[in-house]
Amino acid sequence: MSARRLCIVGMGADTYGVLAGDAAVAFVGGEAVQQVLLARAWRELGIDVSMVLPDSPRPGEHLVDGIRVIPAFRSAAGIPLVRFLHPRLTGTFGALRRADADIYYQSPAGAATGYVAHFCRRHRRRFVFRIASDANCIPGQQLIRLWRDRKIFEYGMRHATLVAAQTRRQQDLLRRNYGLDSRLINMVAEPAMLPEPGAQDIDVLWVGSFRPAKRPEALLELARQLPALRFALVGGCSSDMAGYFDRVTAAARQLPNLTVYGAVPYQQVGALFDRARVLVNTSTMEGFPNTFLQAWMRGIPVATTFDPDGVVDRRRLGATAGSPAELAPAIAALVANEAARCSEAARIRAYAMREFSATTIARHYLELLPD
Repeated sequence: MSARRLCIVGMGADTYGVLAGDAAVAFVGGEAVQQVLLARAWRELGIDVSMVLPDSPRPGEHLVDGIRVIPAFRSAAGIPLVRFLHPRLTGTFGALRRADADIYYQSPAGAATGYVAHFCRRHRRRFVFRIASDANCIPGQQLIRLWRDRKIFEYGMRHATLVAAQTRRQQDLLRRNYGLDSRLINMVAEPAMLPEPGAQDIDVLWVGSFRPAKRPEALLELARQLPALRFALVGGCSSDMAGYFDRVTAAARQLPNLTVYGAVPYQQVGALFDRARVLVNTSTMEGFPNTFLQAWMRGIPVATTFDPDGVVDRRRLGATAGSPAELAPAIAALVANEAARCSEAARIRAYAMREFSATTIARHYLELLPD
């Protein structure tokens, strides 16, 4: 299909920082990374790309890295209880009109999903909604606080031109819970080089946002079980998780073999991956973790309790276990067998480069949309 203009609607406060390379933005979600990588890939395909964002530090429309930024509203502006109408709803619709795109892309789940869907139906534009987590597909489990916003989200998902799922599990959940069909489209990964041999002074790396579903506290128990290994805990939190973050990191700092880095800007976290032998994931629920892609692009295996569609086992990309405690033997084996891990690094990286190429996936979206 042909498309001259494409607009990405990213309502996270972190998206602009990722796009602009702002090292001061330390708490970055995976969707902000995906949006920016896709924006750049579509730009490279010759498409005029815009991004509708809140909280842009620069007023008015402007270009960042060849991508047109259209500020929609200030998150803190307006009167509580009615600001969802103005400036948020009015500001979003105004920004969508100014984008004047053929295709609108939005993620993650939220009221913005419904706003974009309504705009696209009214103006006969195509709308892509991207599933960000398994929770998006389960009624009541979406990370959407208000009942009103959950219903607006569900309206939007039902009226998307294309719903893009990360995994077959998400496709099954959408059919079962919402009667919706979706297309399986891979995540995109930022290329990276294999780390220099001998540069790995972190045996086990954990990277993520501090939320109970991600179980960062499980890394502390793994560090206790494996006292000879060097662990690193990396991540920040949203404002409502500050107490949880403080409790976990305070306990972590008591362990001599665990270093707490806290929130690290996206532009700098790659250097920590370069120093790691194994990435560990302790989540109960995810979508397809960006951290897996960051590790695999460097040939680093993943030890995880969450295996999207069984890809870690099927493709021999690390090790899996049913609980964090059960990961300990697998982690110890991966770290100890340096020769095997290094010999597998090139294969793991080649898989990531082949399956998660930004340009290939950006083109795939366009091919799936009807004219």
